[in-house]
Amino acid sequence: MDKGKVLEALKQIRAQEKKRKFVQTIDVAFNLKELDLNKEEGKLEEFIQLPHGRAKPAKICAIVGAELIEQAKKFCDLAIISDDFPKWEDKRKIKKLAREYDYFLGQANMMPLIAKTFGRYFGPVGKMPNPKAGQIVPPKANIEPIVKNLRSTIKVAIKKAPVIHCAIGSEKFTDEQLADNLNVIYEKLKSKFPRAQHNIANIRIKTTMGASVRVENA
Repeated sequence: MDKGKVLEALKQIRAQEKKRKFVQTIDVAFNLKELDLNKEEGKLEEFIQLPHGRAKPAKICAIVGAELIEQAKKFCDLAIISDDFPKWEDKRKIKKLAREYDYFLGQANMMPLIAKTFGRYFGPVGKMPNPKAGQIVPPKANIEPIVKNLRSTIKVAIKKAPVIHCAIGSEKFTDEQLADNLNVIYEKLKSKFPRAQHNIANIRIKTTMGASVRVENA
């Protein structure tokens, strides 16, 4: 990816942007081509740690047993111990939990019980603990580095259309930081597609409320 072209696109979106009363995210759309969404190549789901972090650090909830509860309370935003599972029988409460947290850690030996209690509501919105992101942890794990990594990790996926949407940061980031984050995502996606960068038709960047700008020759 030509970093100069990315920086030029970022300069354009900042120049055209009106002053808002909130900090906007900087969003990117990778428009894809020549991928069969019905085959494995079109079912991409990846977790990518950004070198300069997310627009907002990920909120993390740990669902664990007695072995990990103290660590979970110390390092995560919320800790749910297995003894309290009966308190989570209200589906509205679980759905609210799924909306409020970006990632859930699950203690490995408790995963069947976690699936039974939360899976019906976490699964459809992609919030079940995922081994790809290191979210399933053994009872004697040191979860501090796992949580630290997840704070700056985004999930990218192809859904029903040949496009991937994600955020590369916020207006508070420098253009260099945004360009670095975008390049890490680009390189990861390129490594996963059968025709590498040739499966990316174009890339467009925008602020939350602004018009998009195409990254030329990306």
